[in-house]
Amino acid sequence: MISRQVAEALLEIKAVSIVGEDQLFTWVSGIKSPVYCDNRMTISFPKVRDLIANGFADRIREKYKEVDVIAGTATAGIPHAAWVAQILDLPMVYVRSNPKGHGKGKQIEGYLKPGSKVVLIEDLLSTGGSSMKACEALIEEGADVLSVLAIFSYNFAQVDEIFNEKGVLFDTLTDYKTLLPIAVEKNYVDESSKETLLKWSDNPKMFTEA
Repeated sequence: MISRQVAEALLEIKAVSIVGEDQLFTWVSGIKSPVYCDNRMTISFPKVRDLIANGFADRIREKYKEVDVIAGTATAGIPHAAWVAQILDLPMVYVRSNPKGHGKGKQIEGYLKPGSKVVLIEDLLSTGGSSMKACEALIEEGADVLSVLAIFSYNFAQVDEIFNEKGVLFDTLTDYKTLLPIAVEKNYVDESSKETLLKWSDNPKMFTEA
């Protein structure tokens, strides 16, 4: 099953770091987290990136057959979008986090025909804010965003709320609730820490508010 395969691969290449409460990571959003998923690591491992690219391509063939263009988010989504576009023989564009401050001031690079049906590739979904910002940029250019596909999701309820509010679909190859039991099974995490880590997923601000 692709979800387990990808979760195992992320753990094996140490793309996922899990620490104790005395070593929390601080995200850009200010959330203090015991888990950090750095999917940029995947580009250095050919078998892992092939697993991810083919996983995305299979998901698109299965659920989004009408897609015209593959988009990637800058910067972490760009290489995966390129590999998926190559597999599916489709055009690709990428979305900057903000419009370029010089030249034509473009936020979307590449050719995007108005009305194109787009699947946006992300490396991960945390709070969902940056992914939605990229979707809005595509929509402003006349695209029909079929879905956001990410390698990994932290399973935060906030993501469901944001995407439901905007009427945009999202999907992931694997997620936190798939990965955590595997991390325990393979001794990346102590069984005693599992409950705290699950509680954090349900309330990502639990350490931030402490």
